[in-house]
Amino acid sequence: MSLTANLLADDQRPAVIADLSAVVDAEVREKSGLSGAAIKTGYAAARKLAPNLTERGLNRMLPDFAAALDPFWADFTASGQTDFGAYLAGRGDEATEALLGVADKRVLGSDREGIKKAYRGLRGKAEDHVRSALPRVGAAIQNRAG
Repeated sequence: MSLTANLLADDQRPAVIADLSAVVDAEVREKSGLSGAAIKTGYAAARKLAPNLTERGLNRMLPDFAAALDPFWADFTASGQTDFGAYLAGRGDEATEALLGVADKRVLGSDREGIKKAYRGLRGKAEDHVRSALPRVGAAIQNRAG
């Protein structure tokens, strides 16, 4: 069974969303410095306006994220390695681009110029944040992939 099929199965999807939401929360919590403070403030404000914002976004994007990770999962399972998070971190540039490619495609398909402009301004920093989250993302995925 493919990674996508496992993660999107009716009995798994809510737990996958909860696990990935916890990853986002943990990553935000650990940010430091001025940019970390800005991220924390923005995330808190967004969560205050829409408490389930992260979960809703993850739920919408999970099929595309899972499909983007499918080839990595196939290679990982064939490799005999045991830590998908470490595997993704070891292929950091490729994995980061695969995941951000999902967001890129969504934003490009939007007809809202404000979203496109904001995303362009954040895209460069997003690479660093996604890359640093790969070990946690991989662990969460592996936990639910079967």
